[in-house]
Amino acid sequence: MTLFLLLVLVAVALGIIGVASDGLGYLLAIGIAVFAVDVAFAGARGFRRAKRRPLR
Repeated sequence: MTLFLLLVLVAVALGIIGVASDGLGYLLAIGIAVFAVDVAFAGARGFRRAKRRPLR
């Protein structure tokens, strides 16, 4: 979960820098690609919590 959130944060930061800076549009594309790969990885991994047994 931590890795997922870190990669989303990196993707957002790259996207903001890519939009704000003139001539750095490739950073926006990289941010979108990182986000897409991260979502695909989380979906393939099964982004649900493991079922835990109740404590006795």
